[in-house]
Amino acid sequence: MGTEVDTSTQNAPEENLYRHSIVTIPNVICAFRLLGALALFAIALTNNSVLFASVFIVLNLSDFIDGRLARWLHQRSDFGARLDSVADAVLYGALFFGLIWLKWDILKPEMPWWLTAFFSYVLTTSAGLWKYGKAPSYHTYGAKASQWFVLVGIVCLFLDYTLLPFRVAMIAVTLTNLEATAITWRLKEWRADVLTILHVLPKRRSSEQNLME
Repeated sequence: MGTEVDTSTQNAPEENLYRHSIVTIPNVICAFRLLGALALFAIALTNNSVLFASVFIVLNLSDFIDGRLARWLHQRSDFGARLDSVADAVLYGALFFGLIWLKWDILKPEMPWWLTAFFSYVLTTSAGLWKYGKAPSYHTYGAKASQWFVLVGIVCLFLDYTLLPFRVAMIAVTLTNLEATAITWRLKEWRADVLTILHVLPKRRSSEQNLME
């Protein structure tokens, strides 16, 4: 009687080997962003706008880096997706705290723009918690684009240049969150890394199944 060999892991895509991993290079960078985001709250209290904006930019760019590394190194994981979402939530929470603390005179007239974006985030997070028991971690194309809009908007705001990019960023964030809410409504089970609402529509799924057959 020969020894049976489990070939499921060998035949699985390389990235599946890291699906349940915790300690990976992208996750370490993500943890750094989370700690840096927590530090941003304290930095805001120093009233140093330049330092606050500089640290935010570095942390925001780290989100771009860890996502690319996760794909290049085939180290995408469910834990990493959730950690990334938590780090992003804390980072943008720190951002709004810093804006209110440091730039309230500018932010107050813009309240309709950023409150709309904030409540859209509350909506999509609440939908995920209600349906799955945990927040969504879709990392859509819209979310990736919104990240750059926010970065440009915040730089322009801190430089007292123009508020137009900030308003555009708030619109982009709102639309992204509404798309994420629609994805949650369509999906029966929690899933990470859903690029667009098109990826969960029936026609999209049926065409992918036909290609696999």
